[in-house]
Amino acid sequence: MSDHQISCINKTNRTSAHERIHSIGGVNPDGSRWKLDQRQAIADVESGKFRFWVSAGGSSVWVIVATSAAGNKYLKTQNDGEQPNNLLSLPECP
Repeated sequence: MSDHQISCINKTNRTSAHERIHSIGGVNPDGSRWKLDQRQAIADVESGKFRFWVSAGGSSVWVIVATSAAGNKYLKTQNDGEQPNNLLSLPECP
């Protein structure tokens, strides 16, 4: 398992929690960029391949897989009391 900081996201125009994020991205240690669509990122978290985190107010917050009331999986930050959602407030990925 390896840990990766999410520094940007790409949003959709949808309002439901499981459809709001299209993809997540960040920067590798060598400076190259990475990007995964939400479906692949969820699979990677659930398989134990990757763990993702975001930086919020000087602290690190883990990104987890959540399930909507309708049974759809999506990414969100652990409940850290911060509003708005740390993941959704990230800038758009290039």
